[in-house]
Amino acid sequence: MGMCNEKLVGFLNNRWLVFVAAIWVQSCAGIGYLFGSISPVIKTNLSYSQRQIARLGVAKDLGDSVGTLAGTLLEILPFWATLLVGAISNFVGYGWIWLIVTGRAPVLPLWAMCILVFVGTNGETYFNTVSLVSCVQNFPKSRGPVVGILKGFAGLSGAILTQIYAIMHSPDSADLIFMIAVGPALVAIGLMFFIKPVAGHRQVRRSDAMSFTTVYGVCLLLAAYLMGVMLVEDLVTLSSTVIAIFTAVMFVILLIPFLIPVASTLSSETTTYAEQEALLQPLHRQEPATSEADGNEVILSEVEDEKSEVEDSVPASERQKRIAQLQAKLLQAAAEGAVRVQRRKGPRRGEDFTLGQALIKADFWLIFLSHLLGSGTGLTVIDNLGQMSESLGYDNTHIFVSLISIWNFLGRVGGGYLSEIAVRDYAYPRPIAMAIAQLLMIFGHLFIGMGWPGAMYIGTLITGLGYGAHWAIVPATASELFGLKKFAALYNFITLSTPMGSLIFSGLITSSIYDKEAEKQALNHLSQLQSSNGPLKCVGTICFSLTCMIMAVFCAIAGILSLVLVHRTRGVYYNLYGKSRSSSLCVN
Repeated sequence: MGMCNEKLVGFLNNRWLVFVAAIWVQSCAGIGYLFGSISPVIKTNLSYSQRQIARLGVAKDLGDSVGTLAGTLLEILPFWATLLVGAISNFVGYGWIWLIVTGRAPVLPLWAMCILVFVGTNGETYFNTVSLVSCVQNFPKSRGPVVGILKGFAGLSGAILTQIYAIMHSPDSADLIFMIAVGPALVAIGLMFFIKPVAGHRQVRRSDAMSFTTVYGVCLLLAAYLMGVMLVEDLVTLSSTVIAIFTAVMFVILLIPFLIPVASTLSSETTTYAEQEALLQPLHRQEPATSEADGNEVILSEVEDEKSEVEDSVPASERQKRIAQLQAKLLQAAAEGAVRVQRRKGPRRGEDFTLGQALIKADFWLIFLSHLLGSGTGLTVIDNLGQMSESLGYDNTHIFVSLISIWNFLGRVGGGYLSEIAVRDYAYPRPIAMAIAQLLMIFGHLFIGMGWPGAMYIGTLITGLGYGAHWAIVPATASELFGLKKFAALYNFITLSTPMGSLIFSGLITSSIYDKEAEKQALNHLSQLQSSNGPLKCVGTICFSLTCMIMAVFCAIAGILSLVLVHRTRGVYYNLYGKSRSSSLCVN
């Protein structure tokens, strides 16, 4: 009986159980990706114009990205309470919208509807923040895969929720709004006590590699399965029974990762590592004293904080002796006025930063600007994909929306996996993967802009992969350079770059060029203009070719900024990963 209780406690405090629960929450957290599906019913039932719907879309982008409040509350409230706040926000926002659209509540002014959309979508930031922070703290040595997988499931949640809605067979499209209001909130409330940092030293275990491989396999299987289901449902009229079977298989695939914490708890490895972690915890508690002592070191400049490979090869005792001698010489020289000694203020890169401390660092702004340009151009393609495909003569536009959702998912998972190889196996800065993704996105924008036959498929493939990779690489990079203590605030500040980029590229550049070209075509067909009361439409490659060229240029600039960040952080990543890699090579 005692053994069973011990196993149960170990299972409930298993970090893989936390990770699986976070995956399930993220699987329904991508609320913003369904706005394109609910905007037509809002437009029809409330008699909105396209410009009014666009304003609701801006409110959606802001709610999807402004997570400052979520990060702040997470530092004050328990993890479960923060998730509960997100569930309430999601339910109130979209629940009220559902009441208005169905005529159960009075119609509100447009500004009030924007607030409701913002509040409802903002619940997603609470889900993201709690899931990412808890899992990154539980897996500090596997940040790339963890962030990539979690953000990948968030990107795929639109397809998952759409498949669930397919079994409802409701003639009223407003029921999709009701499902968005209730579904994610119920999942978050049901799992809120499982998603939390767990006790222990969070060591890298032998079974972790196999566990992550299993999760990656589930990711690929789910992406391939949903893509096949989407194509079949689009080409063939299916019965309700077949659709229900397809949805049930999807749930089975989502349940497969649950076997990982079960197997981990039942294995003997868990007991061994539990004993090791119990021995390591007293040492772990002594670390702050060491850091405090380090804070009094006298250095010449911030640049000298980084250790060279030669210095790291010196034995620890000899290195401490040299440091003491150097400090004595510096103090003597300072007393004689020969050199100005500067005490290090604040943490070094790789240590824990507050948001205020990070905001004065050039590396933080390099991450922010690179993400703004890269993800901003990618989101512009996603938001305007319907009009882009229509202008090129494609009748079935929603197939591209579904496909780019799949590529977005694979980009997030693949970006985390490949960037982890770069830092683990080669101790190379993680931003190199972001630079590669941004350089690839250049070709994606060019393919879409050229408008060649079939180029739209290739363009959405490359752009979706590149855009998704940002959401796996950037959070992991921020946690490595600026620490985990204030990761929630840092992450949510960086995500502000996405709506800023969308506003610049979509709200200003893309819409202006599109309207200008549509007006030119309307003037050339004056008779059609007089007989049509609908909105102006642009046809041909001219509609988005210039926009895509501009976005390709800014993606190139983003890639250059990422390469600058790579150059600046090579020493940091060597200290984080190079030492352990060198030690393992020596042991082998």
